Order: sequence, then structure tokens, then C-alpha cells
Amino acid sequence: MSLVLELPRATPSPKHARSQANLVTRVNGPYGRRKGGPPGSPGGWWFLTEVEVLVDGEPLRPDVAGWLRERLPELSDEPLVRVTPEWICEILSPSNPTNDTVKKKRIYHRCQVPHYWIIDPRDKTLSVYRFMPDGYLEVLAAQHGERVRAEPFAGVELSVSALFDEEDEESVP
Repeated sequence: MSLVLELPRATPSPKHARSQANLVTRVNGPYGRRKGGPPGSPGGWWFLTEVEVLVDGEPLRPDVAGWLRERLPELSDEPLVRVTPEWICEILSPSNPTNDTVKKKRIYHRCQVPHYWIIDPRDKTLSVYRFMPDGYLEVLAAQHGERVRAEPFAGVELSVSALFDEEDEESVP
């Protein structure tokens, strides 16, 4: 008999869903293709939203997850991805932020997910964490109005404001 962890899942707000779509658009463009594409396009990743992922035997559903294609060579038709992602991003829901900042963060760390991002649509912030054996290390905290190079996607500059529809990323100098 297996134990399945059921974490509460709130229905995402339109702001939550929009931040998720904006993030995927910005990382998928340069990274969501095979390596060796056009100049300035690092490639080599798969990005999936709201998909069930088996993390250390526990099915979870991160808002956005990314896998290096060398570890997940192809996508299957199965409803559950059994390879732990290299990157997970959760977008905080006002009704239950501790689910992402405490419960899921603890699980992802235990499973050694190398990179964990938290986006807060209310505060318009991005927090970037790197796996360390003793706990996640916050390597970047950014807010609207800032442009950052956030690991593991440091090859592309990201406008934090663009995650919240505050500006068009391409129009910012």
C-alpha cells in the first residue's frame, strides 16, 4: 500500500494564471528547444505546466516544472512524469501561500530539486533558490522594475515586471 500525499490545491486566480503564462513564455522561447538552435537560444529543456510529477514517490502538481532533455529525452502520454524536475516554480495563491513556501519547499528540498522559484503576484516578487544539502539557499530576490538573470536560466535577462503584465519585456532598454 502506498502513501499519497494530498496537499490542498486552491483554484488559481486570473493573476496567478497570467503570471504562470508569462513565465512560461519567457523561459520556453530561448530554452524550450533542442540545444544548438539560433544564437542566444540555449535550448535543452522541456517545460510543463500543472502536470503531475512523481517526486520521491509522492505525486505533486507544480505550477511550472522544467527538465533537461538529456534527463527526460521525450515526453510520454502517461499522466504522471516519473523523473524529478531540475527546476520548479510555484506561484503563490493568496488563500494558501504556506503550501508553496513551507510544505512544497520542504518536499522539493528532500527530493533534491536543484532550482526552486517562488513568484508572488501580490507583492510582485521573484525568489530564486538553489539546492544545498542543509536547505535551499536564496540566491536572488527581485521585485517589479528589476531585470535579472536567474539560475538556471541566467543566459537570458528576465524582466520581473513582465511576469505581472506591468511592461512589455521587449520594450525595456
